[in-house]
Amino acid sequence: MRIAGIDQGTTSTRILVADAKGDLAVAHSIEHKQFYPQEGWVEHDPEELIANIQACLDVVGKVDAIGIANQGESCLAWDAVTKEALSRVIVWQDSRTVKQIENLKSDGKESETLARSGLPLDPYFSASKMAWIAAHIPRAKEALARGTLRLGTTDAFFLDRLTGRFVTDASTASRTSLLNLRRLEWDETLCKMFGVPMECLPEIVPTTGDFGAITTDHGTIPVTASIVDQQAALYGFGCRSNGDAKITFGTGAFALMVTGDQIVNEPAQCLLPTVAWQLDGEKPVFALEGGVYSASASINWARSLGLFRDLSEIGAFASPPAIDSGLVFVPALTGLGCPHWDARARGVWLGLSLDHAPQQLVQSILEGVAFRAAEVIDSMNRCMPINGGLRIDGGMSKNPYFVQFLSNAIARDVHPASLPELTGLGVIKLASGFLGREQEINQHYGSVQPLADIQHARKRFQEAVAISLSWKND
Repeated sequence: MRIAGIDQGTTSTRILVADAKGDLAVAHSIEHKQFYPQEGWVEHDPEELIANIQACLDVVGKVDAIGIANQGESCLAWDAVTKEALSRVIVWQDSRTVKQIENLKSDGKESETLARSGLPLDPYFSASKMAWIAAHIPRAKEALARGTLRLGTTDAFFLDRLTGRFVTDASTASRTSLLNLRRLEWDETLCKMFGVPMECLPEIVPTTGDFGAITTDHGTIPVTASIVDQQAALYGFGCRSNGDAKITFGTGAFALMVTGDQIVNEPAQCLLPTVAWQLDGEKPVFALEGGVYSASASINWARSLGLFRDLSEIGAFASPPAIDSGLVFVPALTGLGCPHWDARARGVWLGLSLDHAPQQLVQSILEGVAFRAAEVIDSMNRCMPINGGLRIDGGMSKNPYFVQFLSNAIARDVHPASLPELTGLGVIKLASGFLGREQEINQHYGSVQPLADIQHARKRFQEAVAISLSWKND
């Protein structure tokens, strides 16, 4: 038996394959173009994404089942009859709806979204993006008038186009700000509040089950799982007990902690209750989520500025931590997520001097991402104690300096994944029941080596965050 897991992410589409022995391999990966038509806007070409998924499936050969992981909050419009995309994908990073969100906050509507969806008002989530599409894209407005408009996250588009099933799973629906988290149904009040026509939304189904079949060069293959990429990584890590937590350091850094059958809604901690997954025929499993919008994106930005050429240059530094010299970077390049939730905040460098070389600037970026992750972990631990060490994956989990600094900042052991593709592994497990060798997934990086001044350093970082929050993008 061969099972394929597709990870359709922010920058690329990848396909992982597991054989009957449980051996895993990345079979293919294709990057896609990022579009930035205006300040704060981030878009993808939906036709390119569809073509890349199809290409991955054609390359991988004959498989028995497919699972698909999606970007989460990214969304678009398409036609119910022709299945043609009517808009570009508006990516989760996009902040074009800031003013709409601020108006809703001014009208006192955030209490409604917190009570019903568990989510704060923020342009990060899909609801305001879908409303913007319905109101501003001429082809979407025309389709709405004739009754053929479909709105949804990317998973629903992929499935409708490739299998003919207009559905989304509960984990993805929980990222929209339109799902009633307790009923696991679209909430009429929230849809009306945001201006999203509820009749245009997909049916909500469990994470595993019958999602139809995709035709490939090697035959027709059933799709048996669909889930948000971060939840897939949580499942891939083997997190099943309350308090099990992980952070994936990709374009952004996203922490998830299993809370079981409990919906932990703690607005004071600014964390997000969300559906982790719902297996077919079973009750949903819930989680808490907190996000850092710019993680690897900050490192890639630094490389684009010429601060370094190769990742091998920034795995160790001869100098002490940059924060020790007063150099601080807040990675708010696309706003601040948990626990601040301010899309207008912007990145800041503080403490620059003529003594600082490019390497110290990069060092401060790595430290800034670690400090932001520590903010999220602190908030999580106050809601529910985290079990043992912290599991991490993603590109930055391979950087020794970053991993050790993160361990010091959160004062607990950090366990990078020995397998690089936890999202693909998770969706394969969900698609097939394949359990793998979970005990071999997590490496032990090393014991915490407390820095004498770490609390002082974190205080300095908080001072820098306050400046980031006050330095608004108007």
